[in-house]
Amino acid sequence: MSFSNLGLSDEIVRAVTARGYTDPTPIQIQAIPTILLGSDLLAGAQTGTGKTAGFTLPILQRLSAKRLEDLPSHPPIRSLILTPTRELAAQVEESVRDYGKHLNLTSMAIFGGVNINPQIRRLKSRVDILVATPGRLLDHVQQRTVDLSQVEILVLDEADRMLDMGFIRDIRRILTKLPKQRQNLLFSATFSDEIKALAQTILTRPVMIEVAPRQANADLIAQKVYRVARDRKPELLTHLIKQHNWFQVLVFTRTKHGADRLSKQLTQGGIPALAIHGNKSQLVRTRTLAKFKDGTLQVLVATDIAARGIDINELPQVVNFDLPDVPEDYVHRIGRTGRAGSAGEALSLVCVDEYKLLADIEKRMKRSLPQEEVAGFEPDPNAKPEPIQRRSPRSQPQREMISGRSASGNGRRR
Repeated sequence: MSFSNLGLSDEIVRAVTARGYTDPTPIQIQAIPTILLGSDLLAGAQTGTGKTAGFTLPILQRLSAKRLEDLPSHPPIRSLILTPTRELAAQVEESVRDYGKHLNLTSMAIFGGVNINPQIRRLKSRVDILVATPGRLLDHVQQRTVDLSQVEILVLDEADRMLDMGFIRDIRRILTKLPKQRQNLLFSATFSDEIKALAQTILTRPVMIEVAPRQANADLIAQKVYRVARDRKPELLTHLIKQHNWFQVLVFTRTKHGADRLSKQLTQGGIPALAIHGNKSQLVRTRTLAKFKDGTLQVLVATDIAARGIDINELPQVVNFDLPDVPEDYVHRIGRTGRAGSAGEALSLVCVDEYKLLADIEKRMKRSLPQEEVAGFEPDPNAKPEPIQRRSPRSQPQREMISGRSASGNGRRR
């Protein structure tokens, strides 16, 4: 099976080939023909399965099939792609540009954390495909700087995460601005009751596909647990990175403060490291992520939310400096490595406080994870577990700040 066999134009296939892709993934094989037929789609697919190309390629094909002379003098926004975070919006829009570079179509991404005025000016010109976070998009709607009345194709990407972050009201408000007659594509890593309920309100007789369950991908990743004393985690991580000469290491922490503290400790230990999280400005986050992607930054320390949109081929190591509170987040974290068939390794530094979290993860994975200890960093067998510092409750203002909306809800950016 080749991309040309899926009904894509030579221009699109040429752009895909230039990216180094020759064979479509399972999600692409199923999703692309369905979308080209104009059907609504409910797709279960995690990041790393090729889902972004699974919807961007057929969208580009469908929009380019309509000749320019058939369009009005001021072409409308024809496809809207909603994503939960700024990084993911930028990543998706970059894919749209890359895959559509030989087509006469335009795209842009809008998200919070940056000045809204350049976005307003850009929206006055032609934008065929708009990629947006819900918060900033609603700001444009309120200011009447964006017209969604002629959207032909709507995509909800990582819908489960958008619901988890509290965007359901924003999504419903956006839906009221769209034409009733449109194609709807919903992508989600899980099919929870909430996702099914959302799908029923949006999709019309959808085709349902589910490819590469998270568990299946996770089983292909080499996983290991290092039992360690709670106060020796930074030193152990430094030791492992230097001993194995690791580069492009993505490290997850539970809190924003923990990410900042760990990046400073690693840097002081001679390992270049930077942190990204919701409190960082968008400019800082973009620059930091760019350094990590091009290999000039050795270690990126991130919280779960900030890591959305980190899409790096052949990312070799993912490290759980802190275990996540939710087992599903562990599976998503380690899914950042071992993508598209490449080798990957996921390591977890676990102290006595996290043994219960580890047990929950192993129950979710339906397997025991191999464990070992490194001489000099062993945990005290007599140590008692202490309460874990949890993330702040996900109140609505906090969720809005993650997407770029201010806590006051008035649409201004901090």
